[in-house]
Amino acid sequence: MTNWQERISVDPKVCHGKACIKGTRIMVSVILDNLAAGETHERILQGYPTLQPEDIQAALHYASEMVRERVVTLPEAAA
Repeated sequence: MTNWQERISVDPKVCHGKACIKGTRIMVSVILDNLAAGETHERILQGYPTLQPEDIQAALHYASEMVRERVVTLPEAAA
């Protein structure tokens, strides 16, 4: 996907400025939460009929970019 940014929008008037799929009120975090919970792309698309497969990919690309910008402290592995 070359232009995933075109599928994500942030508008202070929509969902309190959270990143959403453009033209919807479906937050990127909702898509990511569903994927993290083990939902398949197909089930997510069924649950949110306005989504396109490219929207799920855009959400993943967005998350990938976000983790490059933040440092998350994780517990040290047991020796």
